[in-house]
Amino acid sequence: MTQDVRGVFTVLSTPFKDDDSIDHEILKREIDWLIDNRVDGFVLAMVSEVLRLAAHERRELAQSVIAAAKGRVPLVTSVGAESTKIAIQLAQWAEADGAAAVMATPPSAFAPLSSEVAKYYISIIESVSIPVIVQDASNYVGHPLEISLYVDLIDKYGENRVQFKPEAKPVAERLQQLKDASKGRARVFEGQGGNDLMDTYPIGVVGSMPGAEIPWALVALWSALESGDMKRAAEIHAPIAKMVSYQTTLDSYVAVEKYLLVKQGIFNNQRQRGPVSFILDNSVTDVIDAAYADLEQIVNR
Repeated sequence: MTQDVRGVFTVLSTPFKDDDSIDHEILKREIDWLIDNRVDGFVLAMVSEVLRLAAHERRELAQSVIAAAKGRVPLVTSVGAESTKIAIQLAQWAEADGAAAVMATPPSAFAPLSSEVAKYYISIIESVSIPVIVQDASNYVGHPLEISLYVDLIDKYGENRVQFKPEAKPVAERLQQLKDASKGRARVFEGQGGNDLMDTYPIGVVGSMPGAEIPWALVALWSALESGDMKRAAEIHAPIAKMVSYQTTLDSYVAVEKYLLVKQGIFNNQRQRGPVSFILDNSVTDVIDAAYADLEQIVNR
């Protein structure tokens, strides 16, 4: 049976031991905590550091998440890779292991031809029977995808079979272009840690895929938007936007996320697989701490 993918789908943070192996015990703690905070599902994606995992580790991580979740919420697994063959293998593993959907970025080390990108996504879609979410992660890595590609894929496979996470800037304007070009058929997820939700929700998104560090706040923001309480949504959004303003690269996003997971007692360390391009210092953590305190007060009142 197809599982519904909508609402707050948290992108999991991957905990590592001192030897850089995946800490499955801490991962289970993270999963239980997120479910207790009423997230609708999980995602394994770039801020899960999948680009720094070997293919067998990506499968190992997904299998561990599915086992720990015990069917309580669905999982979307990232299968983006530098070659079509690897992406297909990852997608087929994900489906066999019980993922609800897969999500794929295009190759990021080079700018492939538009026709080759189209063949890449068509090959992934046709290799599995579960939905495929096309992720444009060009705000962090890679190159923007063409709006026409999205529309061509919807025309060919339908809006449930192929869905989208557009992150190319400017996000709201491109989402409006996609909505217009697809005649409102595109199923879209916000992907900037909740930062774009105030702009994208009115245009039409079916969910958000934020990081794992403040699930209680993102669930509250999504609930406020769904209920039409735009005043409360704006109040919750303000400190979230302040935090996200320091998460401008993939490594900075992961660093802030792991800092806050340690702060809340979920992770034991902030370890990232290196080499990294960003290291937190007190000037950043002081601002993050202040925004976090404001956010806690707003959500809990």
